[in-house]
Formats: sequence, structure tokens, C-alpha cells
Amino acid sequence: MDAAEVRGSEARADYVKVAQFMQRREPAGYAAVRLLTPAHFQPHVLAGYAFASFTDDLCDQGTVPERIRRFDAWAGQIRAALDSGTARHPLLRAFLYTSSLRDLPRHWIESYLEGARIDLDFPGFATEADYQAYVDRLTWPFLMITTGLAQQGGGSPEFAQSCRLIADAGQRTDILTDLAEDLRDGRLYLPLDALADHGVDRADLVAGRDVPGVRALLSEAADKAHGTLREATRLMDELPEEYGPLMRFVLDLHHQRLKTVVSMGSAVTRRPARDNPLTCLRLLAKARRPHDAAAGRKGRPPVNLPM
Repeated sequence: MDAAEVRGSEARADYVKVAQFMQRREPAGYAAVRLLTPAHFQPHVLAGYAFASFTDDLCDQGTVPERIRRFDAWAGQIRAALDSGTARHPLLRAFLYTSSLRDLPRHWIESYLEGARIDLDFPGFATEADYQAYVDRLTWPFLMITTGLAQQGGGSPEFAQSCRLIADAGQRTDILTDLAEDLRDGRLYLPLDALADHGVDRADLVAGRDVPGVRALLSEAADKAHGTLREATRLMDELPEEYGPLMRFVLDLHHQRLKTVVSMGSAVTRRPARDNPLTCLRLLAKARRPHDAAAGRKGRPPVNLPM
């Protein structure tokens, strides 16, 4: 916290609560931040993820009316805190501190809050264009209030566009790894036009049918995510090398998750794709090894890509 310029006993206590929250909710992500990012960035990226994750959890729990009431109350607290500079909730106070130190533009926070409302009663996507609008409204702002903190003031427009590529690739990957759980909850994040292209309907996915159309649909979706991840490696050219290990891990882990999805085939509609702990440790170790900047920062993806 010294390196991150976190001053004062209350602020430090808030960041301790941030760390505890992230250790419980995302132990692998917490370990990656602690092992792979510079000390001055760790409290801030954890504060961003804790704030966004806490907000996301409010959108996922309870009935739709309960979610709306809970989210609206929380959004009101956030906007009041942004106006006043003070907050009662420790995760929100830490995020306020971080967003002030990092000069995070408020519009990314407002955009995230507006986008999060979509998930309160998710309608699904009719087309790829609907999916892309979702990324613009929710996933991209999420990236900017977390990973985007690496650049003071939100960085350049080019940096923000690279973050959008990461957001798109990560969202595509999550849709596939969580497909079984989402279907059980009555949600489908794959665009309906993609299903129609392969002669598949929602009932095929809900029933977990192992048919050629389902396998082709999932393989095509994974290919799109791989391609977006490869394009997103341009972010490596826009960050100081000290952030390289975490980004390599993120890219590699997502590629690995997509490989798992493809290997599971239609089974991914019946059970979620989960990370192998030993594979995660291998990728962490790989990310920490000295990296050939000339090979890794010219738009070429790392070897055996995976996050």
C-alpha cells in the first residue's frame, strides 16, 4: 500500500477488506494479481475488481424485483459517493480512493452502472449486433474500471479500444464456459442468429443434445473468441512491460479455457468448463518467466495461448 500511495488507517483498512473479498470470490485472480503485477498497481486493480464484482453479484441474486431494488439502492450510493467523495461501504470507499488517484473518468463508472441494468432481467441476443451492443454497454466499461486502471486517466483512445477487444474476447469465453449454468438459470447468451445458422434451437442446448449442429455452433463460437484474443495482443504494445506478465496470463488462460470448451464438445451444455488448478499454476509460472519483448510485443500471440 505504500507503493500504491494508500495513506491513512481507514483507507488501508478498506483495502484489506478489498483483498479479503477478492481472496474469497476470485482466489485464482487474486493470486495472479499478487504474483504478476507491480506492487503500486495491486491495491488499485483489486479495488476495481472488488467494486465491479460486488456490483455484478447484486445483479445475479434473487428475483428480478429483488435485484432491481437492491441494484437501484446500490447505484444510488455509488452516485452519491462520486458526488460527495465519501461512502459508507468499505469496497466503495476503496474504489473511490483508487479512481481518484488513477484519474479514472467518471463516464466509465456511469456506463458500467447503466450497462449492469441489462443483467437484472436479461432478454438474450437476437443477433451478433445485439451482443456487440452488450459488450459496449457493460463488458467494456467493466474492463475500463479494472484493467483500464493500468493507464492514468483511462489511457489513450487506442488503449481503450484494445481493452474493448479484451472485453469482447473475455465475454465470448465466459459465455461458453458458463453455458450450462446459464441455461439452467433460463439464460442464453449465444445470439439466436448463430444458432439458426447451424440449424440449432434453444431446446437443443437446454436438452444437452450431442448433435453436429451443436458441436459446430460451439466450435465456431470458440474460434471467434480465439481470433479476438489474438487481435487483443496489441494491448501488450500499449502497456509498460511491468504489466506484461498479467496480460500474458490473462490471454493464455482464456485460450486454455477455449481449448477446454472445444475438447468438451456438446458436454459444455450439460456441465460448466472449469479451470484445472495445475494448468493455472503452469500458466502463472510461464507468465513470470523472463519474456522476449521482441517476440511478444509485436502483435504475435504467446506460444500455447490460453485466458
